[in-house]
Amino acid sequence: MAAKLKKGDKVVVLTGKDKGKQGEITQVMPAANKAIVDGINISIRHTKQSQTAQGGRLPKAMPVDLSNLALMDSNGKATRVGFRVEGGAKVRFAKTTGEVI
Repeated sequence: MAAKLKKGDKVVVLTGKDKGKQGEITQVMPAANKAIVDGINISIRHTKQSQTAQGGRLPKAMPVDLSNLALMDSNGKATRVGFRVEGGAKVRFAKTTGEVI
């Protein structure tokens, strides 16, 4: 099945502590049905100092379930994603506006 959300997509969070926040997908994990969104679901990770890296409390974006994310359309609103064939190629389109993503 084709992916509805891909790396680089602008998304909005639908539920949870970051509801309403917007960000860009930096990594998608289809096997786990999760994605990492820049600036969303930030957690503090404690790391030990090494010769190459400074230790301490470092903020890290944790994965968010794909069902809690929605793609943003050109109007800046959450939209669902559909698929259609145009010119022999399968393309994604925004259900609210109907334009190709």
